[in-house]
Amino acid sequence: MKLRSFESLNERERRIALIGGACSVLLLVFGVILPLDRSVAHAQARLVSKQADLAWMRGVTPELIAAGPATATPTTQRSMLVVVDGAAREAGLGTALTSSEPSGAGGLQVRLEKAPFDAVVGWLARLSEQDGIRVDSATMDSAGPAGTVNAGVVLHTR
Repeated sequence: MKLRSFESLNERERRIALIGGACSVLLLVFGVILPLDRSVAHAQARLVSKQADLAWMRGVTPELIAAGPATATPTTQRSMLVVVDGAAREAGLGTALTSSEPSGAGGLQVRLEKAPFDAVVGWLARLSEQDGIRVDSATMDSAGPAGTVNAGVVLHTR
């Protein structure tokens, strides 16, 4: 196919070429350049925000280091067995708690049967936050209905 110059086109073909060129320019501007510009502006705003967060974190780092680790300490001098059993009963796990055996120095191995998963997690969080007891290891298996588990947990005092 032989290409012709713009001047050699008839009036109708020139109009079609001009309209097609204008549509191509509009498509390029609105379909490519503006979305790309918005994306770059959004990325720059995120970068500024992240840099401000980093500056704040660097500013508070000395305070956090000076404060030391945030660890809970036991609130009473009761035995761990009494604390764990009482917390389990408060969490509604009294009937699910089937055994408790000492596990090394300062450790306790606990077995729960057919316990609600959410209650187990809440109970473990309470032991950690309020009583200074950490979870050394835990295994959980499904116990039938959705959300019900059998769990073996090894706990230690901090």
